[in-house]
Amino acid sequence: MSWYSTPLQFAYIFSLLFALIFAFRGWQEERLNKKLLAFLMLIMALELQDYTFGFSGINILWNEYNGFPRGVNLLFGPAMYFYLKAQLNRNFKLKPSHALHLAPWAFFFLPQLLVFLMGPEQVEKTANTELHQWMTQLAYWMRLFSYAWYFYQSWRLLKTFRLWLKNRFSQVETVSMAWFQNFIFIMVSWVVFRELMNIIDSMADLPFKQDWWWNLALAFAAVYVGISGLNQRQPADLVFEEPSKQSPDESTITVQDENQSLMQMVDQKMEKERFFLQPELTLRELAAQLKLSASDLSGAINATKKVNYNDYVNAWRVMEFIRVYPLPENKAYTILSIAYDCGFNSKATFNRAFKKETGKSPKEYFA
Repeated sequence: MSWYSTPLQFAYIFSLLFALIFAFRGWQEERLNKKLLAFLMLIMALELQDYTFGFSGINILWNEYNGFPRGVNLLFGPAMYFYLKAQLNRNFKLKPSHALHLAPWAFFFLPQLLVFLMGPEQVEKTANTELHQWMTQLAYWMRLFSYAWYFYQSWRLLKTFRLWLKNRFSQVETVSMAWFQNFIFIMVSWVVFRELMNIIDSMADLPFKQDWWWNLALAFAAVYVGISGLNQRQPADLVFEEPSKQSPDESTITVQDENQSLMQMVDQKMEKERFFLQPELTLRELAAQLKLSASDLSGAINATKKVNYNDYVNAWRVMEFIRVYPLPENKAYTILSIAYDCGFNSKATFNRAFKKETGKSPKEYFA
């Protein structure tokens, strides 16, 4: 333990611990944002790892694992950006196309891993080639570009979100992302500080211990992210999607805003009054109970939910079934009888709606 190693050790262990906490919460609550925050904390731990071990006198990374590709800085930007998207939109899902964001990291990781697997002699031989020097320079510029691009994209996303938030929530502080804005500022400052130190090092050949300062800055950032991320709330109705890059005209924006506000009211009424429990509920009957026209209600559902009226109501019934089926007082009843109590009027309709909503049959879902 020393002045140099202690704060880095604390931040390293802290980051790994919080990565586990967020991963468990993400798995338990089925929340993508928590899982991505866990990945972000893991990346920060790995960024701290080399110097934490180095200042602690642990040389395993440079002996037994010399040459193993440990660089993760090209993963930091995508993890930060996709965490933000998932935090702002509970419905956000990762797609196969998003894997392209990992391509720059894989471009450097895979060849280095291959060389490492070929043995220490090949690692040493490769390190003395011009290709290795060229790849090192390319990785440096790719790292700077990655930081700049993802910081910019995250900042732009936050700016758009703040404008959207004012028109959707009366208490914006409950879903404020000010902490993440501070995080971006901290990380930009850290990157600039690190690169300045590297430039000075290349000119003045600073001793190894001078690298402690920019690692200490990263340690503070990691602790800030862990504590701040732990306290973040995500309302169930927070579904922010970036507007199309083609600017719609003002009338289109007004209609979209009206539909969003209308559906928020409809969802709240459905949850409170539980209209979906009526098996024969028609669009006109629901609109009448909500004091709306059938065309306005249908248009709002289609525009905001991207489904028809039938699928919308059945989705509520499926959610209700999922809620009540596991209750102890319902163990004596069959699946179909509980489905009827939730508003379905046929086995075929229930099975079709459940499969569409969850991707599984009821027995598979609860297995």
